[in-house]
Amino acid sequence: MGEKRGTARVLLECNLSDKTCLVQGEEYAVIIVPALLVGAFLVLLAVILWLFIRGQRSQRQRPGLRGIASMPASRSLTGAAEGCGEKVVMTLTETSVESFLRAVTPSLAKLQVPRDQLSEDLEQIHKGICGTTYRATVISGDPAKPKSVVLKALKEPAGLQEVKDFVGRIQFYQYLGKHQNLVHLEGCCTERLPVYMLLEDVAQGDLLSFLWTCRRDVMTMDGLLYDLTEKQVYHIGKQVLLALEFLQDKHLFHGDVAARNILIQSDLTAKLCGLGLAYEVHAQGAISTARTIPLKWLAPERLLLRPAGIRGDIWSFGILLYEMVTLGAPPYPEVPPPSILQYLQRGKIMKRPSSCTHTMYNIMKSCWHWSEDSRPLPGELRSRLEAATRTADDKAVFQVPELVVPELYAAVAGISTESLSYCYSIL
Repeated sequence: MGEKRGTARVLLECNLSDKTCLVQGEEYAVIIVPALLVGAFLVLLAVILWLFIRGQRSQRQRPGLRGIASMPASRSLTGAAEGCGEKVVMTLTETSVESFLRAVTPSLAKLQVPRDQLSEDLEQIHKGICGTTYRATVISGDPAKPKSVVLKALKEPAGLQEVKDFVGRIQFYQYLGKHQNLVHLEGCCTERLPVYMLLEDVAQGDLLSFLWTCRRDVMTMDGLLYDLTEKQVYHIGKQVLLALEFLQDKHLFHGDVAARNILIQSDLTAKLCGLGLAYEVHAQGAISTARTIPLKWLAPERLLLRPAGIRGDIWSFGILLYEMVTLGAPPYPEVPPPSILQYLQRGKIMKRPSSCTHTMYNIMKSCWHWSEDSRPLPGELRSRLEAATRTADDKAVFQVPELVVPELYAAVAGISTESLSYCYSIL
């Protein structure tokens, strides 16, 4: 107690008898506290600047731009990858493009087609933002034999990233190899610009156009019989499933199975095209968020933006069967495209068309289970189609008296009218 009183007395004496002591104490407080605050602020600022500079350096040291350009939103009708995607803004020299082509061309040596073997007369099929598609003729052999091909030309001028993406699609075809029910690569020209991709030409066109022609009073045209029976629907369906099995074996899936993405030959051989999504999965491991596909063909998990798989193709295959038995009618005709997810969430599916047998409708319904695991795999479904073929009608042809009005079809199907004209897709 005595010590405390002594201390108080000393302080009191300092304040009363020595005013200098009090003034000096206040001066130290005024100087030291702001100095500490300023120092702390400078230290914090230095740390922030160091972290920012470090981040910038690490970004500059990263290797390249993945080697593949962002994928585009595809044409809503075909779902086909038109090529180049979102343009990457880069300052590139022509030499960098030429160097890339010189480096990659040897790996494509077996696919190279001499440019002087390409006919000068080109029939334009489609002109897109990333290039133009033509029907061309390759003249080779001795004696010279002309062969019709579909030529996809990358637009010019093309940046390095666009060239990489285009060549990447050629390499994807090289990886796939040939399958009787997939449109295959005939060759390429990559030694210099412009870069070309040559695809198999299926002159009869797409299945959707074929189905619409079947509605008319046309029996045959260009060697193709425009009559479709139940057994022929199974025949076409089995070929599509064979293509899906092939993709499944390579751990891929199609992503947009629909009549518009199937090409038909005069003997009703079906070839699945529109492989842009399969390329994305192969190159990037996932589907680009920029890509748009007509909603009415998508499985629920795709509508919910969940990871896609081969069983999503099975859902779409059920829609394809509906397209065939109705000769190209749009699915869910009574449902606006933006409302399709809510429609499915209520547990509803399409009703059986009057022209559809109960056997075929049961196959459709097996494709439309909400749960992916409840849907059959391509091989299992193909076995069911083969069994149904044995008792299928091969005499009665499907008939729909109404002709298609393209604008009305586009509105109901949820696609653009401009996309309805047939054009051969790059993938």
